[in-house]
Order: sequence, then C-alpha cells, then structure tokens
Amino acid sequence: MKILANDGISALGVQELQKAGFEVLTTKVAQEQLINFINENNIVGILVRSATKIRKDIIDGCKSLKLIGRGGVGMDNIDVAYAKEKGLHVINTPAASSESVAELVFAHLFGGVRFLYDANRNMPLDGDSKFKDLKKSYAKGTELRGKTLGIIGFGRIGQATAKIALGVGMRVIYSDPFMEKATIKVPFFDGQSVSFEFNSIAKNTLLEQSDFVTVHVPAQQQYVIGKEEFANMKNGAAIINAARGGVVDEVALIEALENGKLSFAGLDVFESEPNPEIKILMHPNISLTPHIGAATGEAQDRIGIELANQIIALLK
Repeated sequence: MKILANDGISALGVQELQKAGFEVLTTKVAQEQLINFINENNIVGILVRSATKIRKDIIDGCKSLKLIGRGGVGMDNIDVAYAKEKGLHVINTPAASSESVAELVFAHLFGGVRFLYDANRNMPLDGDSKFKDLKKSYAKGTELRGKTLGIIGFGRIGQATAKIALGVGMRVIYSDPFMEKATIKVPFFDGQSVSFEFNSIAKNTLLEQSDFVTVHVPAQQQYVIGKEEFANMKNGAAIINAARGGVVDEVALIEALENGKLSFAGLDVFESEPNPEIKILMHPNISLTPHIGAATGEAQDRIGIELANQIIALLK
C-alpha cells in the first residue's frame, strides 16, 4: 500500500511505515495535479501539513484513498466532516508539536521585551557607526518574571505555554469556554514536578489583567482579537499569535501598535498567508517568523511516528 507524504514526513516516520510494509512517496505534488497522481499511483493514504488542501474534489475524485493525515493540530485545510461521511479515516497529531510551538511563543516574548526583533535589523546596518545610539535605544527592556501572561485557548499548546511561563516566574491566567478548570504539572530535569490549579476567566477580564497575551485557538469564522479587544488590553501590553492567521485582526493590530496601545507583537501566522501584508512585514514593532511553530526536529519526529502508528493501526 502506498502513502503519499505530500508535505513531507520525518525519516523516523518513513522507517516505521516501511517496516510495516507501506511504500512511502515523498514527492511534492502540485495541488492541481493531486487527483491524477493519487489515481495513477493507487495511493491509499495522503499526509499533509498546512500547505496541501484536501477538499471535496480530491475526496470524490480519488476512490483509492482510505486515509487523510494531518501532521499537526489544525485541520482547516481538510474537509474533515465530508471525508468521514465518505468513509475515510482522518487523523492528526494534536500533542506532538505542543512544546515546540510553546517555545516559539517564548522566543517572540523574550525577543520582544529586549527589542531583539528590531536590534537584529539595525545592528548589521548601523552597529559599527551608531553603537552608542543603538545601545541607548534598546536600553529600556523589561523582564518577563513577575508579569502576567494571558492565554486564550487552554488546550495542549496553551498548557505547554503555561508550563514555560510558570518556570520563568510569570503569573498565568487563561480563558477557555470549553475548559472551566485545569491542572498544570510542571516537570523538572531531575524528575521533580510542581502542580498548579487554574480556573478559566472571562476573555475581557484576561485582557484587562495581562501584560502579554498569547492566542491558541483553531481557525475561527471571526476575529478572536479585534479592535474592541485591543482597546481592553493594558497600555503597553503585547500579543503573540502562533495559532492561525485570521485569529487576530491585523488592521486593528497595526492601529494598536501605531497609537502606542501595544508595545510589540509576535506573529508566526498571517491572515493572507503565504503572502503576508507588507505593512505587517515592514513594521518595526512586530517580531516575525514564517509559520514555523512545529518546525523542530523533535516535533517532526514525534509527528512522523505518531502518524505512522495511527496509519498502521487503521490500515493494517
């Protein structure tokens, strides 16, 4: 049986599938050529990340398909309900990339409070001629310790982010209408751990109390953070979006940065991805990454193995 990993899969995932007797194809097939390729090669399973879309046309046009796998959490690029209605297995890896995304959130936070997003642009240009000026410009950093991190969406990634925040010494609050209470266990390198109890609070209360806000929700029909929400945030607060483009209103974000309501933002995802708006890309107070939340070797290995194990269980 052939599996097409159209957006790639780790070597460990390939090995697991091959050991179980599957043939794994890692050819990158263009979206418009997928139906022909799947049919010509009698593909039984297709694995995607965020680039490839599996819509009704592919589901209807590829009779050999038995399984659709998403290497990651969100499945907004797959017509999940329709695929299941047609008898296909639809799988994903919701836990595999949580730690990697959470660490990226903190990369943006640490970089933001010490102006690294701007310093790394200006030091190569002016570091040799305006060193003292730059030093003065970036000399008003702040510490994360003791500050309040508000987490909107307290699933696996939100909780992984909370663990890092607690380790840093931050106060953590969260808002999630689907999780009234949560217990977070923070493990340490020597086997010891500390547990914390949390209760969800109203989103507006979170916004009013947070020094930093990070959003961890699936794709939505409307903005989770827009003009009204920015107005409710603390003056000088900051926001990180490593969830999905369209969760944060980018026009309202630019306005909040321009009028000084926010000190900085960190974006790993974008409304018009894969073509982010120039105003976002060029803004001096936005820390930018190109949708790499799950792009660590460790996360990709976990994703590959988890996908392989599910495929073997379902198709063998």
